[in-house]
Amino acid sequence: MNFLVIKCGGSVIEKLPDSFYENIVDIQKSGKWLPVIVHGGGPLISSLLDKLNIETTFHNGLRVTTQEVLDVVEFVLNGSANKKIVRHLFKAGGKALGMSGADGNLLKAAPIEGNGDLGLVGKVVDVDTELIIQLIEQGYIPVISPISLDEQGQNYNINADTAASAIAQALKANLCFISDIPGIWIEEDGKKTVLNKITQREVAEMVADKKIVGGMVPKVEAAIDSLLEDVPEVVILNGFDDKSLLDYANNGKAGTKIILDEEVTHV
Repeated sequence: MNFLVIKCGGSVIEKLPDSFYENIVDIQKSGKWLPVIVHGGGPLISSLLDKLNIETTFHNGLRVTTQEVLDVVEFVLNGSANKKIVRHLFKAGGKALGMSGADGNLLKAAPIEGNGDLGLVGKVVDVDTELIIQLIEQGYIPVISPISLDEQGQNYNINADTAASAIAQALKANLCFISDIPGIWIEEDGKKTVLNKITQREVAEMVADKKIVGGMVPKVEAAIDSLLEDVPEVVILNGFDDKSLLDYANNGKAGTKIILDEEVTHV
């Protein structure tokens, strides 16, 4: 089976065109790839927290999560954000099933060591791939919210990039990060150029130099972690480009591919 994990950032869910969902359904029906969607919901969460007058802060691109914040995160991710994607896929002619990492113990969580600054932010320590495969074999496109439970039943806020990486590792799937930009770019003489490829070393340098900041930091870190755990390929794509996802699925030529240093012949 050729799995394709598609991670949709919260910043794009509200704005993705109908063609994006149509492309996912087309990819599934082609039989070449078996899509699995993992999503976030950052702006929707921040908006609701503001309305409820609950303070929220970030540390290295991750939301500091108290239990009060987590209740809102869970409400948004497992509810409105997840079902919005399911609804769009249905309208596009697809058959989708929305669930969280807590459902069926799909994703087993644990606290991040030394995460005192982050609160109830966790990591994925196990993925029930059998459950995902069963859904796919029944014709569903799984749509997964990253909220997960530990062995004691404590819920955790899992960064969606991290969750997508863990699922891709478990399935040995290609991993696509869907963003509102065409990839990672460099700026020279006031001109921005999208990189077709970027190496592990170059990613580290750009993070250190603050050329990669904010929410892109956990994204590229999850990409490197995935590659180190035998995920075949990681790419950052523009979800607003009608052809980007299809071009990648059909010929592998779209967005910015992140590669390990030892894979480099030339970039």
